[in-house]
Amino acid sequence: MTVLAAFRESYSQALRLHLDQPSQDTLSEGYELGRRALVEGISILDLTEHHFRLLEGVGLADPEHRTQAGPQRPSGDPKAEAALEFLLQTLAALDVATRGFLDSTRSYERQRLRAEDLAGRDAFRTALVESLQDGFFVADADGTVVEVNSAFGDLTGFGAAGLPYAEPYPWALPEVHDYPTLGAVLRQAPPAARFEMPVRHRDGRRLWLAVSTSSLLKPENDERVFVGTVRDTTAEHDAQARDQAVSRLATAVGAATSVDEVLTVGLEELRRAVGARSAVVSVWPNRLTGPEFYVCDPDSGSGTTDLLSRQVLDARARALLEATRRLPGRAVHAIPEGAASPEGIVAPLGETGDAAVWLSFAAPRAVSAGDWALFSLLVGHLSLAVQRARNFDAARSTSLTLQRAMLGPIELPPRFAVHYEPALPPLEIGGDWYDVVPLRDGTIGLVVGDCVGRGLSAAVVMGQLRTAARALLLRGAGPAQLLAELDTVAARIPGAMCTTVCAAVLDPVGGTVRYSNAGHMPPILAEAGAHGRELDGGRSVPLATFDPPRRPEATTELPPGSTLVLFTDGLVEERGVDIDLRFGDLSDELAGAATRSPREVADAVLSRLRPPAGYDDDVAMVVYRQPPPPLRVEIPAEAARLSGVRRELAAWLVAAAVPAETAGDVVAAANEACSNSVEHAYLGGPAGAVRLVADCTLDRITLTVTDTGVWRPMPPDPGYRGRGIAMMRALSDELSIEHPEGVGTVVRLTVALPAVEFSAAGRYQGVSRLGHTGALSPATNP
Repeated sequence: MTVLAAFRESYSQALRLHLDQPSQDTLSEGYELGRRALVEGISILDLTEHHFRLLEGVGLADPEHRTQAGPQRPSGDPKAEAALEFLLQTLAALDVATRGFLDSTRSYERQRLRAEDLAGRDAFRTALVESLQDGFFVADADGTVVEVNSAFGDLTGFGAAGLPYAEPYPWALPEVHDYPTLGAVLRQAPPAARFEMPVRHRDGRRLWLAVSTSSLLKPENDERVFVGTVRDTTAEHDAQARDQAVSRLATAVGAATSVDEVLTVGLEELRRAVGARSAVVSVWPNRLTGPEFYVCDPDSGSGTTDLLSRQVLDARARALLEATRRLPGRAVHAIPEGAASPEGIVAPLGETGDAAVWLSFAAPRAVSAGDWALFSLLVGHLSLAVQRARNFDAARSTSLTLQRAMLGPIELPPRFAVHYEPALPPLEIGGDWYDVVPLRDGTIGLVVGDCVGRGLSAAVVMGQLRTAARALLLRGAGPAQLLAELDTVAARIPGAMCTTVCAAVLDPVGGTVRYSNAGHMPPILAEAGAHGRELDGGRSVPLATFDPPRRPEATTELPPGSTLVLFTDGLVEERGVDIDLRFGDLSDELAGAATRSPREVADAVLSRLRPPAGYDDDVAMVVYRQPPPPLRVEIPAEAARLSGVRRELAAWLVAAAVPAETAGDVVAAANEACSNSVEHAYLGGPAGAVRLVADCTLDRITLTVTDTGVWRPMPPDPGYRGRGIAMMRALSDELSIEHPEGVGTVVRLTVALPAVEFSAAGRYQGVSRLGHTGALSPATNP
């Protein structure tokens, strides 16, 4: 396609758009086309002829409407008026350039004719300099400007009447440090130099000038002087600055996947690009609540974008944003509306009418057509980023709902902790899974598996296998039988081949675990005070790979207070690191497991094994604590000994994986029972002893406090005391007080252990609202 043909095509599209929806933006397109015609050498005749041929095509003009002198002004038809306006806007650039060239030519001719009549070289030089369109200046060796032409005065507002101009120059911008000043370049005395510098016109406008300088020596005295020209490049610089600002904003919000992240990084970039003092975005999450405000204001001292209460902004600001969100999308408006020098701008964000942005200038300022174009581009990019983040939030919510449905139980039996972390955030779904299934005979089924692949496709396979495994456990299948039947299931599910699974059945009362391993990571068992060891029994190939005659099974004792960990390979595999070293780190970390709760054990393992760049594969982990041996403490009936009892009991409760809140109640109740024995049982008689025994089963704690003293009934009016029994009753689920054979007292308290609540939609690695990053795991407290 030729240059003329390409120009005609662009002109046709722009004219049609203007005729359909005439606006200032479509007229600006006409002016830009005029500048393009000037650069590409398109003649006015070609442009005008093409214009009227287009009008003939839509019935707005006929040959009689054209003359040799140009178009006749139509009357009455709005589209014809719009077409003429567009043509005149296009011709404006050509007209200005043509008149400038003709005026310069005529000026040069006049000056040349005058110079022919002048005697001497200086007069001709002056005439030549004055005929230049570019600004011209002469500076001495010190950098003082001693001569300028009229064009220099027109460009800067500082003409020959103010000579000489010494540093600091009146047009200089002292606050700009990234660009060289004229004096700094001249002091280096280069033979020639070209650079760009910002200046302030006498009327306050900020301009950009391209400067070219040369160094000369006067023949009469060898004095060094500098001559140079300046050219206005404001339009080109502003266009480049607009492109850079848009690029920076697009880059800043490109990786954001939530509305919080988009506004955290994007609002500050938008404020700086526009040159605003502050920026505010209001978002209405739903129709039932008020808006949330994101405020970016460096003057506040925070320097960050923060989510603030809607009471922070005054009533005028809230009303302004409320009205703005109802405006048509992708429209930028001045505040106050229609002002030549607005205080700021407002615009709706997105297309749903539930978000708006307000940018406030430090002082009212004039806004050029280029500024409006920049504002529209920036707000448009931010709107698209917000909408994209909303779409992603919706997709993430759907994926989390699916994952919660497939991953595992919402409530776990006591003494369990689980962790799930996908390798492909932020959708947070993957192919690893765990399951904890209480069975009718009091045992607990455990399954941890790892499907081949990642993301949604692996999650689909995982969901089917997990459902089948749970059904087999509930039907009474043992670990080996479960894996054997899963072989058949996996062979019929596309993508399930080579899935690895470790299945186990815990017997908390008997203190054993039966397990079978289909190509999976071996479980780790850590006895109290010892390093973890691998359970290597019951190993065979992954699912649906071969047809083994039978799946093996192994049984291992669970010593009291031991910790069992089942996990997927993402926990211990790290690129470039021997897996045996990773297993060694895991075993070392479990050496102190007995003194921490299962949740604390899981967090410690994840923290120690997490690679510097984060896990690059899905991680699923189950931690179980076998109940510790009963605690037996016997002390003299002295009040000073009670603090030691409380410490021993608190440590034992941690080893028993009792939640902190429940443990606090148990310690308080036991302390009250022991205090009663110390204070009342041996009152007035020989000194005795107090014995405390704490025991636990899978779901409850039993405390027995015994003394051999005398039982003293509560008086009818205990006064401000005598609340011990009521307190123990309130802090326990069952309370019994016995007096065997009339000698001594036995207080027995029973506290039920709550289930462990867990949600697959826990917290994962991400960016917080204030922009700080962190690695967080789902918070589940046993």
